[in-house]
Amino acid sequence: MNCNELIEIISKGEDSSHQFKEKIKSIDLLAVEISAFANSEGGILIAGVSDKGDLAGLDTEEIRKLNQWISNATSSKIDPPLFVRTEILLCEGKRILIIYTPRGLYKPYAVNKAEFWVKNGADKRRATREELFRLMQSFRNIFADELETDASMADFDYDYFERYYKNYYEEEVAISGVNVEKLLKNLKLAGERNLTLAGLLVFGKYPEQRIPYFSIKATYFDGSDVSVEYFRDKQEIRGKLAEQFTEGVSFIKRNLHRVQKDNEFNAPGELEIPESAFAEAVSNAIIHRDYFISAPIFIHLFTERLELISPGTLPNTLTEENIRFGVHVERNPTLLSMLEKDRKFRYSGRGSGIPRIIRVCRETGVDVRFVNDISEHRFKVVFGRNHIR
Repeated sequence: MNCNELIEIISKGEDSSHQFKEKIKSIDLLAVEISAFANSEGGILIAGVSDKGDLAGLDTEEIRKLNQWISNATSSKIDPPLFVRTEILLCEGKRILIIYTPRGLYKPYAVNKAEFWVKNGADKRRATREELFRLMQSFRNIFADELETDASMADFDYDYFERYYKNYYEEEVAISGVNVEKLLKNLKLAGERNLTLAGLLVFGKYPEQRIPYFSIKATYFDGSDVSVEYFRDKQEIRGKLAEQFTEGVSFIKRNLHRVQKDNEFNAPGELEIPESAFAEAVSNAIIHRDYFISAPIFIHLFTERLELISPGTLPNTLTEENIRFGVHVERNPTLLSMLEKDRKFRYSGRGSGIPRIIRVCRETGVDVRFVNDISEHRFKVVFGRNHIR
């Protein structure tokens, strides 16, 4: 960074990626600032600049002390230890210390073993219980789909599971010689007492009675944004995840136009967005959404586009760019293992889905975008509609 770049940052003010401190009064406060950045998306702490953006500067002793605090905070105060980069600028005769904190790879980062902080806009706050679960998930310490729910084995649809088992393993559960309860535990569909989230969502009799927020809300808006007064179609989609997939795809399919691709009048029209592309997007949303967030998946169909909105941003290390090349992180491994075996679910899986969506859309001239919306903590797939209005 140079002084011109620093002045430009200061002129824009503080935000979730930039924090100004005229003085840093203690090593604990420094550790809190650094850990909050690491537990979020990373950022830059600028010491020697007031909250109002004035260049106050630091003297030699202050810089020496801060460098010592940085070393001690990142190695001893913050757990696990964290590497940061520092830089000193001399701007308008004032020394400014820049501390670059990366997005943490080993979340969550604790201060003094007990305090967990995250960025909240330009400020910071203690992490909530739900956020701590998500932070642990990003380091693969915990998976939402493996956690026990309050649903007992009485909520398990054994008939459905037996049909699933026979279709995939080509034998009856009853003659396989395997104890069913032990089998469910081995498959991580059940814990010590109750069903896991995966067991309830995939094989529960009525999962919506226990967890109604893990559904799909599908709406066809009569316009180009959600604020329009009327909608053309609307459906709350609940039930087992495979059923949600089927109903979600059906909702999109029945509301899209069919486009005549050639000059033959009697030739069947083709969907303006290829079914293989939006079906893949629906299955991805179900399998890869963040189940630590109590919110539904949204299917929003507008007059000029289709949006599939999944709770949670991309898992740690993933970006809109590298998912295009098949890079993936398994956020819900048990759900993935179960649903990829379900022939009705039509999940191609394990990194091939996004490249396939891109290829199919390119071949059919459909615009597609992937939006990792960090501020709203959601991921969107946006398809352009090719019909003539």
